[in-house]
Amino acid sequence: MNLRRLALAVAAPVGAFAFSVGLSSLVLLAVGTNPMEAWTEMLSYGTRLETFVETGNRATQLYLAGIAVAIGFRMNLFNIGVEGQYVLAALLAASAGAAVNLPPVLHVALIMAVAMTVGSAFAGISGYLKVARGVHEVISTIMLNAVALAMVGFLLRSWLLDDTDATLNMKTPEIPSSGHFPKINGLVETFTREIGRGRELWGFLLVAIVIGVLYHVFLNHTRAGYDLRATGLNPFAAEAAGVDPSSTVVRTMLLSGAVAGLIGLPEVLGDAHKYDLGFTRGLGFAGIAVALVGRNHPGGVAVAAVFFGWLDSAAPILDVVGDTPREIVSILQGVVVLSAVVAYEVTNRVRRAAEARDAAAARAGAPA
Repeated sequence: MNLRRLALAVAAPVGAFAFSVGLSSLVLLAVGTNPMEAWTEMLSYGTRLETFVETGNRATQLYLAGIAVAIGFRMNLFNIGVEGQYVLAALLAASAGAAVNLPPVLHVALIMAVAMTVGSAFAGISGYLKVARGVHEVISTIMLNAVALAMVGFLLRSWLLDDTDATLNMKTPEIPSSGHFPKINGLVETFTREIGRGRELWGFLLVAIVIGVLYHVFLNHTRAGYDLRATGLNPFAAEAAGVDPSSTVVRTMLLSGAVAGLIGLPEVLGDAHKYDLGFTRGLGFAGIAVALVGRNHPGGVAVAAVFFGWLDSAAPILDVVGDTPREIVSILQGVVVLSAVVAYEVTNRVRRAAEARDAAAARAGAPA
């Protein structure tokens, strides 16, 4: 029984990946590119230490985005507003960090607290609208995304703009060195070799790992996490058992937004030390794909984040070598998500059918 369950759990992602590679190979053939040469080039470039460092940096942000989305998914809440929450949180956190000069630990803690508060408060609006006015969270979070991005544009052009900057790059003032998050190149180089080409592994990777552990503990070892899971599985049964659905909805959105507020901090604290026009966007929407492929499990989300991060890091070589279009990576990522959803549903149906047969067999063999 355990072996069969394990086989079904492994079959879904492996099948989805194989189907995605096959379909992407057909697309490459259609545009006149040799699929084997393209995949070989990506694999060769993607297995370098420097590429792994880039993968770790991108996977850190994707993992936080995936966890933020997964928290809502576990309760059947679709927090589509992660994009707006993390962008607005990053801007205000960077501005707050630039406005003060504190001891290193306190400085970083303040920036993280501001980011989590902003993300949580903005997500909480959708939670309140759902329980107080019956507004579906998909509608409210999509609308709030537009509001957040408009606020970012206005604030960056006016109140939070660095007036001393003479370039055309609108940005906030830089965060003092006490607010920088340390790199962990030394830790990696202890077990490998010196990292070249100026690549630096952001120390916020360790924070993302802690967030994943806390997410697991919260869901499986706390009363609030049990209420969240129970409400997601059957809200009517959960309410009959004494769970307040309204407070659970608001609490879930607040928690999801708090994690979303951290998504931009690896870049702000570990690399740019400011918010500017080059700030990475789109991670909130990518987090939806990561959470779906990872099945909302902290381990599964981690695997999905590393996979998507590796594709993003290895893709640039396609623009340099050969005639392979870099967009093939976007096609691969999209097909992975779609095929993973289908594969998981197929394996779930197979599992339920097998469980039904086992139950029928056990009932038939039971003594009268």
